[in-house]
Amino acid sequence: MQYLPVVGLLILGILFAAISFVASRMLAPNRPNDKKNSAYECGIEPAKETPERFPVRFFLIAMIFIVFDIELIFFYPWAVAHRELGAFGLWAIVIFAAAVFESFVYLIGNGALEWGPVHQARKLKAAVSAERTTSSTIRRVGSDGRMDGEAA
Repeated sequence: MQYLPVVGLLILGILFAAISFVASRMLAPNRPNDKKNSAYECGIEPAKETPERFPVRFFLIAMIFIVFDIELIFFYPWAVAHRELGAFGLWAIVIFAAAVFESFVYLIGNGALEWGPVHQARKLKAAVSAERTTSSTIRRVGSDGRMDGEAA
């Protein structure tokens, strides 16, 4: 008997969703065409698929988010019941926080947050050396065996 309001609310929610779907199907105009059925890409139709895959750094940043999200999920109940848990709860959360911090250090060590213009400039600066000149880096194609006055 104590769950009767919950069951009633569940039935009302399901009924509201069903009525909304039926009303949408009956009242909404349905005039499909090629433009409406195509994928919307900010108004630009893609000419071809992109040749590169998502960079790994994207997934590393997502992992950081998930790790800290899970950490917050576990910290909330601990904070609510920390007095009843006593020293055991304190040490359990310290061990958990150490594991989360260790995974954060691992992700930072793998370059999870090294992206953007500053990182690109650093990579470019490291790639350019003082010994590089136009005579050492540009290969003269087709000039082997030619005399100075010959036409190409």
